[in-house]
Amino acid sequence: MKRRLRVLIAKPGLDGHDLGAKLIARALIGSGAEVVYTGRQQSPEQVVEAAIQEDVQVIGLSYLSGAHVGLTGKIMESLKERGLEKEFKVVVGGVIPKQDIPALERMGVSKVFPSGSPVAEIVSFFGSLQT
Repeated sequence: MKRRLRVLIAKPGLDGHDLGAKLIARALIGSGAEVVYTGRQQSPEQVVEAAIQEDVQVIGLSYLSGAHVGLTGKIMESLKERGLEKEFKVVVGGVIPKQDIPALERMGVSKVFPSGSPVAEIVSFFGSLQT
């Protein structure tokens, strides 16, 4: 039997715009996932701690501010330092220039959804991560 998908949705950094993150959170809830939303302006360490505490399978990071490469790198580094890089799938979404996608994937990000990605496609991908 599959475990119900638990997802952490986080807004790392100083970005205060969270409409997209909330939209995806609601869509995931509608698909049967359990979603924990950390709120805005989380540090990379707060994101990692929340993922551990909430026992999620997937960390969804939402960006608008342009700090996606640096902040995601810090999150991935923190996971690796703790030996948790294989415990969580990391998904990035938001205003992500196409030229930054390869760098995020090299860090270990499972999937990147730039702004304008269809919500159904995002929900389907998260569903494929269910264990």
